[in-house]
Amino acid sequence: MKRALLCITLAFIIVSCTTPIALAQENKAISVFIDGLPVVFDVEPVIQDGRTLVPFRAIAEALGVEVRWDGETQTVSTTNRKTSVKLQIGNNTAYCNDTPIALDVPPIILGGRTLIPLRFFSEAYSCKVEWDEANRMVKITSPPKEMSVIGFYALGDSRTSSWTNLFGVPYPETAVGNTDVIGKLALGWYSLDKEGNLLTRSRTGWQRPDAWEMVLTAAREYNLKTEMVIHVTDGDGTISSLLTNEDAMTKAVNDIIKEAVLYQGINLDFEGLGYRDSGEQLLAIQNAFNKFVRLLAEPLQNMELDLSLTLHPPNSAYRGYDYKSLGEVADRIIVMAYDYGTRPEPDSFVVQAVEQSLKDVPKEKLILSISIPSENPESIVTKVGIAKRYQLNGIALWRLGLLTDEMWDALRKTVKVKR
Repeated sequence: MKRALLCITLAFIIVSCTTPIALAQENKAISVFIDGLPVVFDVEPVIQDGRTLVPFRAIAEALGVEVRWDGETQTVSTTNRKTSVKLQIGNNTAYCNDTPIALDVPPIILGGRTLIPLRFFSEAYSCKVEWDEANRMVKITSPPKEMSVIGFYALGDSRTSSWTNLFGVPYPETAVGNTDVIGKLALGWYSLDKEGNLLTRSRTGWQRPDAWEMVLTAAREYNLKTEMVIHVTDGDGTISSLLTNEDAMTKAVNDIIKEAVLYQGINLDFEGLGYRDSGEQLLAIQNAFNKFVRLLAEPLQNMELDLSLTLHPPNSAYRGYDYKSLGEVADRIIVMAYDYGTRPEPDSFVVQAVEQSLKDVPKEKLILSISIPSENPESIVTKVGIAKRYQLNGIALWRLGLLTDEMWDALRKTVKVKR
């Protein structure tokens, strides 16, 4: 009798302890992530008859599709270039490209917001949807999006060879390799000195490799555009001296233009500007760089060559870049949203860099640069997801030679190269 009583007591204790936990789990808010990035809602998602419903506008805009609301018919609709979706409040029939689809749960209005079935809507736009019961989390992976993909090609070694990483075979052989993931090569082969001389060997290690012409030939064979990257750092005042010397700037522009005929574009990577500057001194260095960029941009336009600028992000310690003025002159701005101190790079800082850049530069001109040494296959998808979320022109990868097979595979699943 005592044993039976003890069993009943233990069972009661177990039920008493687990019930609050179960209830707490049920009451836990549902979180939604697209490509690893949270979607922020002003009305919480709900589960109704086993189906997750989410605020319509927030999820649609996070997926980058146009949104329309017809108050008279209480109909919501979205569209992109391939897909159109229409749902009506209280109606169990939705339409995808005008084809009727039966819904388990109809859209509802809650807290003044329209909530729609998440899985149906996401899968209509070719997303993969996973439900994490333990964490009450919805994980959405968006389909590959067409965008520019730039690969920085720099001299490495046998282990970090840009050639082998790109073509998948040792130099000088060529194969398709990973060329399907890259649209343009940013060739990190040049620098400048204080007098404006164009260098093919620099103190920072940037140099043009032997038989460099073979890289250009192979690039043409696999339909890869190329641009010459001029990389200079201001640690010893090289850039500051150059930008305050009219003759040096003129010589630099002339030397670059002579070499530019070999490529489809120019990429200025002037790093370290404005680190210790403030006030009028900071404004002076910004104006000086603006002037140099304008001097270079004019002849490049006449040659029908693109001008890219690879810049520190607005939320970095380097404030010597006038994004607004530079964005008006350059064809694209590559934002180096990294070196924030942790690995992978913190998504919140990268998002902040993008949002601050968008205040001054149109999204069509912005490229999000990803530091491969700082990332892993999963975090790369999230960084690309940021470019998708903000509808940027594309991404840049620093650098070829450092991507693993798993990283290449991850990129293939999330981007489609725009050529």
